[in-house]
Amino acid sequence: MNNILLVFIGGGLGSLARFGIAAIVQTNFKSVFPLATLFSNIISCLILALTVMLFSDKLISNPGLRMLILIGFCGGFSTFSTFSYETVELMRSGNVLVAIANILLSVTVCVALIYFLTKHA
Repeated sequence: MNNILLVFIGGGLGSLARFGIAAIVQTNFKSVFPLATLFSNIISCLILALTVMLFSDKLISNPGLRMLILIGFCGGFSTFSTFSYETVELMRSGNVLVAIANILLSVTVCVALIYFLTKHA
């Protein structure tokens, strides 16, 4: 039950962070490109990678920390479903090149962050 509560709290905080990023981006940027989703996913991957890199021993000895940050917060903050939906909508609206750029940029940057930052963890 404790793990469920930790995932719940982390997920809620991650979702609030995602909402905040979306509000900031919508206020400050006008673009067809889904910047809020890209920023949320990159920041979430950065947090996940840095947590693994800096606290790998603690994550093993304290599974609650893993539940709270990696599964809960990062899971609530990142958003693959929104990324997928926005990419399909870009294609449907005729912005195929922007959709392709979104896919390439999102996947490349996020996977590279995780790969390079957790390389020695």
